[in-house]
Amino acid sequence: MQNLIEHWLALKQLKGIRVSNLLKLFEFISPEYLFSCDDKSLAGFGFKPEQIKQIRNIDYGLIEKQIFWFEASPNHHIIHFQSDLYPEQLRQISSPPLVLFAIGHINLLHSPQVAIVGSRNGSYYGQDNAFQFAKSLSAQGLTITSGFAAGIDGYAHKGALAASGQTIAVLGTGPDVVYPKRNIRLYQQISEQGLLVSEFYPGTQARAQHFPRRNRIISGLSLGVLVVEAAIKSGSLITAKYALDQNREIFAIPSSIHDPRGKGCHYLIQQGAKLVQTIEDVINELSFEHKPMISSDFSKNDKKNSKENFTSHELLVNLDYEVTSIDELVERTQQPVDLVLSQLLDLELQGLIAATSGGYIRLRRE
Repeated sequence: MQNLIEHWLALKQLKGIRVSNLLKLFEFISPEYLFSCDDKSLAGFGFKPEQIKQIRNIDYGLIEKQIFWFEASPNHHIIHFQSDLYPEQLRQISSPPLVLFAIGHINLLHSPQVAIVGSRNGSYYGQDNAFQFAKSLSAQGLTITSGFAAGIDGYAHKGALAASGQTIAVLGTGPDVVYPKRNIRLYQQISEQGLLVSEFYPGTQARAQHFPRRNRIISGLSLGVLVVEAAIKSGSLITAKYALDQNREIFAIPSSIHDPRGKGCHYLIQQGAKLVQTIEDVINELSFEHKPMISSDFSKNDKKNSKENFTSHELLVNLDYEVTSIDELVERTQQPVDLVLSQLLDLELQGLIAATSGGYIRLRRE
């Protein structure tokens, strides 16, 4: 092994050794020195015979493959724990990844971040909230970090891309593997405008056990975690638990009490998470340099219509945040069907409502 990156890639191969123990050891010795020690010295450092055997049998071919990937593009990065590029926020967690593989704008790792996570099967209401909050928070100078999953995560990334491009996708695969496949275009956009990050080797395919591990990195990179919409048993609540353990802020957006996709958020609020209605609720709780002055929950570009105009629209007033049928709207407004349909189209074009199976749903609170 010729350089420090190779030594850290070798360390990554070791199994059954606590990361915290390794990092504590490296306060006194270097990774290079570890691999030059004889068996007696390694035993003196507390390594067991099976662990010493692993140190003696490093797969150097695997390291060569990773170095080849790293050198294949200036857009590819390998960041080890002792590198100046390693994010300080992540160093603080109890089990930080020894090595990160990344594609894109590496400087984003050092920017102030907010994680936005939620259900893979988010409602229109949840998806719109994820997009709008990500867009507005990104416009205020925060990088949006999420897990690149379908649903809420994807809309969070898209919202950030629509504002500033500052978004980090933490993957449960290798950095060069697109999962889910439907996110191929989003993957390409983030690789060009944001940053893709993974602790898994290039080429690693998706496995169920990878995603909880990924979640600790999402929260670890961030100042706080905003849960937009989540069931009681979900990966988003795992991320929130990591955030709690890591002493990060936890935020949650309330949903309908009848929607199981929101019960996880309600549980978090009951446990002390901050109930979020506007981006002020998030930003005011965070501590980061150059905190902006804000005056609304959505960006100025989203305020072309005033609150008065929205609430005075009779059809919008009569439209629920849950699915409302056209028949119900006709009955509530006492307007002809053709006029209701015309107004629905107008509201949909404004991005205020969405057509769903069985009717329409109001998207955002103004």
